[in-house]
Amino acid sequence: MTPDRFFSLLLALQSRPETTVAAIAEETGVSARTVMRDLRWLQDAGFPILSRRGRYGGVFLLPGGTLDATRLTPREREHLALTGLDAEQRQHLGVQETSGRALRKVASARPADDLLPVGDLVVSDNRPWFGREPEGASPAEFIGDLRRGVRLRVVYRRADEPERWRTVDPYGLLAKGGRWYLVADEAGTPRLLNLKRVAKWEALTVPRRLRSGVSLAEVAAELSSGWESAGDLEIRLLLQRYQVERAERMLGSRLSLGETTEDGLVSGTLRCRELEDVRQLLMFADSVTVLEPPEARARIKALAAQILRHYD
Repeated sequence: MTPDRFFSLLLALQSRPETTVAAIAEETGVSARTVMRDLRWLQDAGFPILSRRGRYGGVFLLPGGTLDATRLTPREREHLALTGLDAEQRQHLGVQETSGRALRKVASARPADDLLPVGDLVVSDNRPWFGREPEGASPAEFIGDLRRGVRLRVVYRRADEPERWRTVDPYGLLAKGGRWYLVADEAGTPRLLNLKRVAKWEALTVPRRLRSGVSLAEVAAELSSGWESAGDLEIRLLLQRYQVERAERMLGSRLSLGETTEDGLVSGTLRCRELEDVRQLLMFADSVTVLEPPEARARIKALAAQILRHYD
């Protein structure tokens, strides 16, 4: 949500006792879906907003939801657009002080119905379990060059290729799963570069050249969904029932479970990008049996033999 849309949305809610999503969308110039997402963000931020569906539904701003924007500086208004970041991620960006002032100024008063503010009942922690401290390039170091809207040259470390300079057109940063990523186009192709692998970079004097009509959020969503699609290689398997919960937790959406056999085994399909991804099943030892394709069976058998020889 941009700062301008933030204030437009609150103004629309404060200027009338009740309204509709369609009316807000028309007034703010965005889609109804975007309005619904923005309303959820305001609710999460502690604003007492009530949404009702149906014939007598609408959107209501309950007492205590007024906003005093007169004390906000231009920089504080900018930081209201940093949605979804927790305190630690704001610290990584070096904006925790300014963001904190902005959030304190827009915090809603205690509602008249004596309900506890939502913001006092929810805490966010975007770090992965057992996550290490961020490595590599700092988001705070990057943000200054990104705000200038110029191209970047970066050295990106990968195990399968030598270090080399790459010229990219940056959209911005993505915080996901406890890590920071640079979202950029490289020769017109979208890329997701993990900041911990950025060895060094330099800002060019040439303005960035982005694809027309594409936003940071859209490119980030496109790249994220591409990673989560997991690939086209399907590995059929049987899993001991007691391992089902662990397998779903470890393999996520890549694993699809089916029926339970007469022997009490659960059938499933694991989607992979390449055959070598079958290594992920080694953590389940003999509680998983790979059925198809034959090359997957052969590969996991060879990996198991390597492990046996290693400890022989």
